[in-house]
Amino acid sequence: QVQLVESGGGLVQAGGSLRLSCAASGSIFSINVMGWYRQAPGKQRELVATITRGGSTNYGDSVKGRFTISRDDAKNTVYLQMNILKPEDTAVYYCNAHVVVVGTPREYAFWGQGTQVTVSS
Repeated sequence: QVQLVESGGGLVQAGGSLRLSCAASGSIFSINVMGWYRQAPGKQRELVATITRGGSTNYGDSVKGRFTISRDDAKNTVYLQMNILKPEDTAVYYCNAHVVVVGTPREYAFWGQGTQVTVSS
């Protein structure tokens, strides 16, 4: 029904930057909240950032002031600009979108497959 495809992960040195993108496609009527989560080895998945359809944002404490989330509703795409990266930012980053599917009155949560971000010290 709905697919989320992430891109932009990779290997970067501490202090560097990366920009993640996540494009949603399929039977989309509208997308409400979009966001990014991450999961490091041996740890639970945690919130990185979310953005509402109206542009309100919310960030995890560990990334405030360094990461910026944005979205382009014309492209059904959410972005995550990551600056001043630290080794502890190393994780698999997952895109999440709350989508109202065409032909249904309900909102469903979809996840991307994840993209690896590795920050070397």
